[in-house]
Amino acid sequence: MVWVKFAICLAIILVAGTKLSKYGDAIAEKTGLGRIWVGVVLLAAITSLPELATGISSVALVGKPDLTLGDLFGSNLINLVVIAIIDVFYTRGPVLHYLGTGIVLAAILSTLLIAVAATSIYVAQNVASLGIFGYIGLYSPILFCLYLLAQYMLIRFRPAQQSQSPTESPVTAVYDGISLNKVSAFFAIAALATIGAGTWLGFIGNELSEVTGLNTSFIGTLFLAICTSAPEIVVSITALRLGALDMAVGNVIGSNLFNMGVIIFVDDLFYTTGPILSYVSPDHIGTALFAILMSCVVIVGLIFRPRFWPRIWVGLDTAALILLYSVAIGALYLLGRP
Repeated sequence: MVWVKFAICLAIILVAGTKLSKYGDAIAEKTGLGRIWVGVVLLAAITSLPELATGISSVALVGKPDLTLGDLFGSNLINLVVIAIIDVFYTRGPVLHYLGTGIVLAAILSTLLIAVAATSIYVAQNVASLGIFGYIGLYSPILFCLYLLAQYMLIRFRPAQQSQSPTESPVTAVYDGISLNKVSAFFAIAALATIGAGTWLGFIGNELSEVTGLNTSFIGTLFLAICTSAPEIVVSITALRLGALDMAVGNVIGSNLFNMGVIIFVDDLFYTTGPILSYVSPDHIGTALFAILMSCVVIVGLIFRPRFWPRIWVGLDTAALILLYSVAIGALYLLGRP
């Protein structure tokens, strides 16, 4: 029955996520917000809510903060692998070469938040707990404020994104047959279906993890992260099929921002034992370092665009992302064996 529920959830996410990308693209066109902003902010927040629900249940009901931290850092890794998957399906060339400078800013900001979170784990466990009244960690509001600052910077930078991005073509006739109110209503319905199924999928992942015998850090990083990242994968691939490269890549990068800046803050509020990062495994620092390395590969791929870029089946940046993810999972498996 667990596998039946798993299949039903994935089917709902597949249908709802496809519609979510379509209506998100329509909102970007009709409001003039642009595909990068819709991907990094709007779609990223919606597709990251399953991680939020799974995190709250892990700390408030199950009492295992390692599950939620493993889920978050593991989702960061998988989100970056999604960029490699997009590159495999994109036949025109290395997908990162066709994106504007706005994605570079978003990638740098997400890398910064991952680094701050990893540093906070080390400091909380080896220097000081950084607890405010022994309840919430000082790093949590700092991460949340950094997330808000990142959104402000992306909004201020939006006009430059639209003018410089070669994929932000001003298409005006595609969605003329439907009003903004109707698009918004359909978008909300698809969002609710995606959130509900994604949240349920997180609980199913918890059930699947009970039979493996591995520690909670590895379970969260692999199984829960794959489950709760399913909406990002579906939405990004669908956005690619629509030709919205900025929205496809912006969704996964924005999801990493949301994971570090919002979900850690909320999970810390619900974890009543103490500052949450003081009670998690230091293994998460290693996962975060791999996420930082993979983010750097993405940033290099966005900025460095040589005329000759060897590509037999995938680009060098895509091969590096897949290799780093494989090494990260292998290392975590060795650390997570009973």
